[in-house]
Amino acid sequence: MTGLHLNNIEQLHFLWIVLPLIAVYIYGWYRRKKALGDFIEAGLLHKVHISATSGFRHRKMILLLIAVIMLVISMTRPAWNFKSERIERKGRDVVFLLDVSKSMLAEDLVPNRLERAKLAIGDCVDQLQGDRVALVAFAGTSAVKCPLTLDYGFFRMMLDRISTDSIERGGTMIGDAVRMILGEVLDNQEKEFKDVILITDGEDHESFPVEAAKQAGEKGIRIIAIGLGDEAEGKRIPITTEQGTKKFLTYKGQEIWTKLDAATLRQMVRETPGGKYLNVATGTIDLGKVYLDLVASAAKKDLESETIKRYEEKFQVFLGIAFILLCVEMIMRVKAKDN
Repeated sequence: MTGLHLNNIEQLHFLWIVLPLIAVYIYGWYRRKKALGDFIEAGLLHKVHISATSGFRHRKMILLLIAVIMLVISMTRPAWNFKSERIERKGRDVVFLLDVSKSMLAEDLVPNRLERAKLAIGDCVDQLQGDRVALVAFAGTSAVKCPLTLDYGFFRMMLDRISTDSIERGGTMIGDAVRMILGEVLDNQEKEFKDVILITDGEDHESFPVEAAKQAGEKGIRIIAIGLGDEAEGKRIPITTEQGTKKFLTYKGQEIWTKLDAATLRQMVRETPGGKYLNVATGTIDLGKVYLDLVASAAKKDLESETIKRYEEKFQVFLGIAFILLCVEMIMRVKAKDN
């Protein structure tokens, strides 16, 4: 045994339970002794059948106390036999680029384009296999909501907070968002193993998205574009007034209709190696399956190696001892009754 280590040492405070057990036993022993003295004084001792001696009771109590101590020690998860293990991790860098412009409030998907996109991203995170992920929101400007991380819980928390209010400036600048990712999210050390999953309705306000995609392609970055929305007729953009009533967004007195610009997205993915366009339109998408088919199966880089130092847990030994002692104590009780 090389070095004893207690993983939950704070559980040792349960050892205090031993003191009340001893106190109860001493009190019982005192009452039994007093009662026995009363019988002797009354001349009735010969009529009392004593089934167990004091020594027998002491041994039973000692077994019970040791069993309790063993149980408490097992709760501390004792471990020994120190070992170190080197783990190599492989994966890709995946950036989710999410459109949060007002047009994503259109309800040609239920409940709207943005919420469907968030649900799809959440499904994808459930399938992640060691890849680092980042979240970037964009409208008229862009913002990194979650840098590259393996902390999927933090990523989910930031995803839940995403709304059309996440970016103050209105509009849709896809090209600027892609360029921001190249400069602030993804490094230039590796020219492969990087994916940008762009989820948008494709409408762009002269930010030159195809040129930005070409820059990404030159760096070996693949763009997987997912187009949301009605490509033919389009939909109006619902908003809620201060009075809580629903109306539709207007510009110069005219209601704005937004529709999917699939042509721009198709041009963007063609500029990147292995780029893929998925035309969801008003249908459904299993982004988790997309990840498994296009990302998880792709080549991965060595992200980092980690040496894990750990002890072999041996709580089962102490648990077994406690069980055996309790069984012996019960057998002794049965024999005492038989006598």
